[in-house]
Amino acid sequence: MRRSFWAWLVVFLAALALMPGPGQAAEPPPLSVPILLYHRLGPVAADDMTVTTPLVEAQLKAIQDGGYTVIPLTTLLAALGEPATTLPEHPIVIVSDDGHKSVYTDLFPLMKRFRIPVTLFIYPSAISNANYAMTWEQLAEIKASGLADIQSHTYWHPNFNIEKKRLAPAAYEKFVQDQLVKSKAVLEQKFGAKVDLLAWPFGIHDAELEHAAQAAGYVAAFSIDRRPVTRADKLMALPRFIVTNYDRGARLETLLQGNSK
Repeated sequence: MRRSFWAWLVVFLAALALMPGPGQAAEPPPLSVPILLYHRLGPVAADDMTVTTPLVEAQLKAIQDGGYTVIPLTTLLAALGEPATTLPEHPIVIVSDDGHKSVYTDLFPLMKRFRIPVTLFIYPSAISNANYAMTWEQLAEIKASGLADIQSHTYWHPNFNIEKKRLAPAAYEKFVQDQLVKSKAVLEQKFGAKVDLLAWPFGIHDAELEHAAQAAGYVAAFSIDRRPVTRADKLMALPRFIVTNYDRGARLETLLQGNSK
């Protein structure tokens, strides 16, 4: 009887030691969520940014069969801001940059088939203008499905490093503001929904750009870095994995688990 009492006391004291003291906040639960980034789909992988449509279909099936849950990007951001937010087991996020027409012709049917939410980061100058891009009508149809959130990828996808070298400081500051503000305004006007998320073109960002994005009304921004999002990441530079045509089999599984290799 005495031995049972002492065993119970040891367990109790150990648990007590782990409890936060007065005024001490409890540690938030760990969080590690990969964001998978697609650009273009098609019958062949003509470049590093294109994934063949059959492979994307196989990847989505592997996600479904592997017990992963595709969650909206906004759900992940809510969990970063509020540690009490509960995420499903094995969550992942899927996004797409640029607004290529294959998002409508190839990805959208797969979104509907697998019932997955996707955030589309769009640079408006190309829409209904460039021959490689979607039209505003196609974007509206995807938006109306309830499966897509449409957010900003700047106005015309500049390389900020090049522009910073080319322009005088005041002109560069105005250029950055125009890229951030105009994209946000056009997308909000077109779809009547708040646009407050930004994908950095080419993944380029620095402290000056991050500050400008916050001043323009963005609450989070996304770069390119093959690692999962954790609570240690800056909200204005959250990492994303670019999905390639090589991400299959064991390599895909490693990516889904949030590893870079």
